[in-house]
Amino acid sequence: MNLDQLKDILNLVREHDLAEFELEHDGLKVRIRKAGQEYVVSPSGPLPAATPPVPALTPAAAPAAAPAAAAAAEIDEGVPLAVIKAPIVGTLYRSAEPGASPFVEVGSRVKKGQVLCIIEAMKLMNEIECECDGEIAATYVDNGQPVQFGDRLFAVKVS
Repeated sequence: MNLDQLKDILNLVREHDLAEFELEHDGLKVRIRKAGQEYVVSPSGPLPAATPPVPALTPAAAPAAAPAAAAAAEIDEGVPLAVIKAPIVGTLYRSAEPGASPFVEVGSRVKKGQVLCIIEAMKLMNEIECECDGEIAATYVDNGQPVQFGDRLFAVKVS
């Protein structure tokens, strides 16, 4: 499968407004999942040696995410904030295991180095730690949602 074929598949997914599409062809398994207005393309199987990495594509007219705007609107202005961003691409988990309580919630006091969430990437669980002492002012991503490099995860009121 080459990049042009992948682009054709993405165009079909957009045209038919599909939420998820999965294809397995010649030992390559590709899953395309629409999360809000963002398309996440993730190879799920072994990639042939000559296949280049598959980029994540975003539609040109993607509106800002409503939950993030709502969470940001509740933050007091004038308070210094540290925004914790995703250092990697993957799936965000707010707790250590399904059914467990989240590592942090809005209003939780946090210390530098405290685990805020886990991002799963390539079957590896990566703990995301707080960069400063303070209080969680906002969460921008729900449990189980995909994140891209640089996406906002948390806002922390620095103390």
